[in-house]
Amino acid sequence: MLSLFNHNGVIREFSAGEEIVNEIALHFNLNEAQSSAHLETVYRKENRIKRSSLWHRLLFRAADSLANQSLVSRPTTTAKLTGRREWMLTEMGFDSALNLLNIPIEKKEQFSIKSFEVEKIAKKIHSASRPVHYDPISQEKKIIKVEKDVKIRLRGFRQAVIEAYDFKCAVCGLKLCTPDFTSWEVEAAHIVPHGFMGKDDIWNGLALCRLHHWAFDAGWFTLTHDLKTEVSVRINDLPNHFGTMHGHPVFQELAANKSPIFLPKNSELHPHVNSINWHREVIFSK
Repeated sequence: MLSLFNHNGVIREFSAGEEIVNEIALHFNLNEAQSSAHLETVYRKENRIKRSSLWHRLLFRAADSLANQSLVSRPTTTAKLTGRREWMLTEMGFDSALNLLNIPIEKKEQFSIKSFEVEKIAKKIHSASRPVHYDPISQEKKIIKVEKDVKIRLRGFRQAVIEAYDFKCAVCGLKLCTPDFTSWEVEAAHIVPHGFMGKDDIWNGLALCRLHHWAFDAGWFTLTHDLKTEVSVRINDLPNHFGTMHGHPVFQELAANKSPIFLPKNSELHPHVNSINWHREVIFSK
């Protein structure tokens, strides 16, 4: 499970040439003879001998045991969801990996590790048909939801959004992860925030770095109908030493450029104009 955790929650089937096979062998201090040992199966009627890697078979049995405990999904199951034959952590497996690493469950949201349940939500969000008449605000009556389900839904929204934007900020293009590749700097921002009953839909989402996420939520900038940035005129009221990095006035430059944002290649996943209109009217400081 730790190997799955270190590989973003998924690893391909065990076969020759796969990096993960050698990586786990090194973890267990196997020498070359041990990791390259083979089993031979003799088929006398067919007069042939089948050779298979003993190490690959042991890895498969270990992974299969985890699948029997619902800690990972099998490649055949994962393929039905993603089209890729991979072992993938389940939510239970994710929790177990955190426990092995002595990481509190409360810090789970900090990681971009995939799980089968979150992947299902992200795929559903990506595959939904783009509505012509879209209301970014949920009209459902408030009901008490299980906290765990809400968190999984939010992680699914986050995964769907940052994957759609290729893991980079829609405004500045920053694309950066932690050295161990377990977490991305970019965040999934709601255009209509949750506090206003904003929906967890791709059309109500933007991938933003932490700085631009905060500035967007604070109303320092918004988007135009042609998906360019528009900065509040109130930026001119700030003292000269505010909003600068190494002497560069960040938001003044953004205001001058009025640059188009980085968008998903699939236009069906672009922010909906109704979400943008709401942000311009309610959040943006004019």
